Amino acid sequence: MALDNNTIFRGLLQKPYEPMFVPKSDGKIYYDLPDTYLTDEYRPFGPAIQNRFNGDAEIRVPFPSITPPNLSFADVVKRRDAFSVFNPAHRRASSQLIQLFLDQPDPARLSAVAAYVRDRINAPLFQYALSIALIHREDTRDVQIPSFLELFPDRYVDPAVFPQLREKGNLLESGNRVAIDIPPNYTASERIEDQRVAYWREDVGLSLHHWHWHLVYPATGPDRVVRKDRRGELFYHMHQQTIARYNIERYANGLAKIRSYSQLRETIPEAYFPKIVRSSDGRAYSPRYPDQVLKDVNRTADESNVRISEMEVWIKRILDAIDSGVAVKTNGDRVPLDNKDGIDILADMVEASTISINFNFYGDYHQNGHVMLGYIHDPDNSYLEGVGVMGDLTTTMRDPIFYRWHQHIDEIFVRHKQRLPAYTHSELDFSNISIDSFEVQLNRQNAPKNVLLTFWQRTQFDLGTGLDFVPKGNLFVTFTHIQHAPFTYRIQATNRANTSKKGTVRLFLGPTVDHRRQVMPFSAQRRHMVELDKFTVNLRPGSNSIVRRSDQSNLTIPYEQTFRNIAKSSQPGADVFQFCNCGWPSHLLLPKGSADGLGYDFFAMISDYSQDRVEDINENEVCSDAHMFCGLRDRRYPDARSMGYPFDRFTSESVRSLQDFTSPYKNMATTPVTIRFTNTVIART
Repeated sequence: MALDNNTIFRGLLQKPYEPMFVPKSDGKIYYDLPDTYLTDEYRPFGPAIQNRFNGDAEIRVPFPSITPPNLSFADVVKRRDAFSVFNPAHRRASSQLIQLFLDQPDPARLSAVAAYVRDRINAPLFQYALSIALIHREDTRDVQIPSFLELFPDRYVDPAVFPQLREKGNLLESGNRVAIDIPPNYTASERIEDQRVAYWREDVGLSLHHWHWHLVYPATGPDRVVRKDRRGELFYHMHQQTIARYNIERYANGLAKIRSYSQLRETIPEAYFPKIVRSSDGRAYSPRYPDQVLKDVNRTADESNVRISEMEVWIKRILDAIDSGVAVKTNGDRVPLDNKDGIDILADMVEASTISINFNFYGDYHQNGHVMLGYIHDPDNSYLEGVGVMGDLTTTMRDPIFYRWHQHIDEIFVRHKQRLPAYTHSELDFSNISIDSFEVQLNRQNAPKNVLLTFWQRTQFDLGTGLDFVPKGNLFVTFTHIQHAPFTYRIQATNRANTSKKGTVRLFLGPTVDHRRQVMPFSAQRRHMVELDKFTVNLRPGSNSIVRRSDQSNLTIPYEQTFRNIAKSSQPGADVFQFCNCGWPSHLLLPKGSADGLGYDFFAMISDYSQDRVEDINENEVCSDAHMFCGLRDRRYPDARSMGYPFDRFTSESVRSLQDFTSPYKNMATTPVTIRFTNTVIART
């Protein structure tokens, strides 16, 4: 094991509740700390600690004496309490901590300050702030950020598993330990309708995607980490596509589209019992019982104070801005919204990020919605209960109310989008380019065309790096998730011009029927068209054959990056994973479909790259994959079109089907595809 930035920072991030002086990376790294780094609890025992822990490690990392930073700002959240980026006070603390890490002159000083800070503040706060700083510093760009599954597996695993892991860890040598299976759908019985899609909501990869996206695009922090090209529009688009995908999954399972949670005083019939126990303090995430109602949050200890009436004022002001087509900046300047940039401005207002044009006036609507729903069980702290899963970024997507809340957030953006004119013929056409045929096919010999397969897959993961105070070695678990068989898109296109042309291929999927298997009108289908891939092609004069594998998608990251294990990926010969871990999980690219085969419309379009181009990119560059949701590091978003184009705007009433939409344009094509689900479990090899 070599001593480099990856090794040093990886150890700093591991096992966050084990003190720094306990060797990390399975006992291979020992951090040689001056006594001043030790907390008051352990400083009196400095020599004894040195003698006990510094013997067997392969690598010793010495740290210099430093001037201790003032960490009083972090006292807002206790070391073992729940940290929430939705909580305004916690966000302010994280912003200051990120700035502290960014201010360090070099990686050596950063690692020293981080080592001093680590055992003195809340562990998830430390992980969040250091991860963001490592991603955004020029000199630590190559540091591999562990997934939250590695750091805090307790957020995603049935707590009944942990006693078994500790038992096996203490009684068996590493090579003799057998993986323990995490049961699927353990949060409710089949009597609860929403449990039909629990496999999707509670998918570990989905939550890891959401967490990592917000590391790359934090709503609060120093300006250099928040202010990115079209970040507001990306917030809108990523969440819009997530909600559309969730609704498509519901239709496949016989469930209706989710109902928007826009009336903050109405009863919430959906309950959620997460069955997650935080290892930091042994406290469970509180459940939400059926038919609960929001109340004003007044929790002095958490510095969480928000009133429903305040939320209602904020949303009225936001809707008034949309309806008037103008938002007002802090200095009173009027900013037009009814243009291409309006969605970016509006989304920063709604989220609300620190680059909102008028945070005090338009408020903190989206994030305080998470706060109120996260504390619905104990809004005034009478019972000393912590935040529920809805109030924790790492777990929020597990809760059905997340999708109702974000359906409401999306409808705010729809209200803005419907004010924009429909795309003109020239904005959708690509002269001299036609798609003559479009089909998909499984990557197997003699597979039928336009029939895709999904199934259950069992995956194994080592939780050893995330469990504190357990013996060295592997602690494996297995969990089951949806997966699809790999497939290929095949497009035949003709360029009737005399010269080569460059185009952008845009691939989408949309449902054809709703939960009752009734044909879906285009006005509804358009809002459920989800992106599958987007890439550039050079079209020679004449016929062109375009072949694209599903695993090449610029939307997704490979399975190995979603469920990466940093300790293993850092070994010689392993792939290097960096910033690129932001991306939609590849195993969730397709909806589940149904056992008898469910029909979907696949859509292909080739748009004019001269109108799409922002700056040329090389799709083979490091971190250029998955840019559809995550953009490019230090560069502008690589598509000049509005996100979701060509389905993000309303169409005329005469367009009643996807075929009506595509028929005027030779550069578009659709094909019906059947997705068939096989109820078998296949172990990943």
